[in-house]
Amino acid sequence: MKYYLGVDLGSTTSKAVIIDDEDRIIGRGITNTRANYSVAAEIARMEAVYNARFSTLTKNLETEIRLRPEYRQYIQDLENVFQYLQFKIKLDKLHQELIKTAGTYLSGDSRGMFQGFLNDILVKIEPRIKNDYLRENLGAQNQFFRDIVAEKYNEEVAQLDKRWFETMMTLWDKSITPAENEVIHFDFRTLVHDAMDIIKGQYDLLPDAESENAPHHFNAELNLLKGNFKDAADTLRAHIDEVADLEFHIENMTGTGYGRALLPFPHECIRSEILCHAFGAHAIFPNTRTVLDIGGQDTKAIQVDKYGLVTSFQMNDRCAAGCGRYLGYIADEMSISLNELGPLALAAEKDVTICSTCTVFAGAELRELTNLGERREDILGGLHKAIVMRAMSLIARSGGVFNEFTFTGGVARNQGVVKHLTALVKENYGEDIVINIHTDSIFMGALGGAMFARRNLKIDLDLAATRGRGRK
Repeated sequence: MKYYLGVDLGSTTSKAVIIDDEDRIIGRGITNTRANYSVAAEIARMEAVYNARFSTLTKNLETEIRLRPEYRQYIQDLENVFQYLQFKIKLDKLHQELIKTAGTYLSGDSRGMFQGFLNDILVKIEPRIKNDYLRENLGAQNQFFRDIVAEKYNEEVAQLDKRWFETMMTLWDKSITPAENEVIHFDFRTLVHDAMDIIKGQYDLLPDAESENAPHHFNAELNLLKGNFKDAADTLRAHIDEVADLEFHIENMTGTGYGRALLPFPHECIRSEILCHAFGAHAIFPNTRTVLDIGGQDTKAIQVDKYGLVTSFQMNDRCAAGCGRYLGYIADEMSISLNELGPLALAAEKDVTICSTCTVFAGAELRELTNLGERREDILGGLHKAIVMRAMSLIARSGGVFNEFTFTGGVARNQGVVKHLTALVKENYGEDIVINIHTDSIFMGALGGAMFARRNLKIDLDLAATRGRGRK
């Protein structure tokens, strides 16, 4: 079978999607964009291939899953443990880099002392993160290696004497970049077999019946697996070996996104992000006529025809105001995670007026409002509304909202933005407007790229027709 690859190199995340010759998504991968763009694109591609193998495994086991539904739980557990084993190898590499950095930049007694701190921290955080992967489904949350480790590392550094804070953070900053700019090629078969061994140990610990004192939460499907683990493992092993040997031949590929010109792709394989986001959104929601994409660095308002091809657009790409990077900066200022912003904004009792969504001035205004006694939730409610108001202005300049309206990009996962966007679209363009938001909204650009690759389409935006509307 032939497969097609789309890679969307954004300013904050790099996404990859693999489709087959019927436009079905076979695999998807995502990673954070880092200093080496080739590495980011390659890691996203590799993650998409691993995901494609698990998707193929599930498809090949459809008959067995119908007879034994608990097998689906087993495959999910298997992928979670597989992702943990990938993480563990990366963590060991980072551990080595941290010790090496301390040895290079420190001397005398301080070298040994800080290397001791680093060893203690890495030993402490690894089992906690393992638990998050195996029992809290961390792998499905699309969190990145850097962010996962940084959160736990910072918590442990905060427990040390404040005199060591600057040095510990400097060691982190000097180590994380070289550690994450290395491509690690994992052997799928080896990691999956190792994952099966770990799962067996986990299932052996399951209680035989529901009990408040049980070490793990009782789950009927898991307990069925406990009793039938050997049969499940033997059935799966043959399928796993078959999937491990499967070659995903990429017939054609397309690169897109904010950093598309920096992708290690031939020039003829590069496409406008406007085209790809629109095409991808239209593929998932065929009645789409207006697309709003809010990514890390820019916001795009796009009008499409019944084929998913762009008819007009407006784009804010001169700064990160009102985009994902702006939200990330706000989260840093408030010392909370990016995932907490939306739920906090939903708890607002009023929307505080925000004068500017400029990232440069955001910190100062945030501190001023806090000093005036405004609740954090109300400030965030106002910030989220300001972001949506800015996006609505772009939509109006692109031609307005037509039925159906599709919201894409990483910011589409933010419940606070979704709430205000839904309200304003309904208020200004009618209650009958259908608003589409997909759980994989962040992959729309990569999906559109893969679809262009399959069709080998050479179209691009007509610069003469779109002069003044945005960039290519």
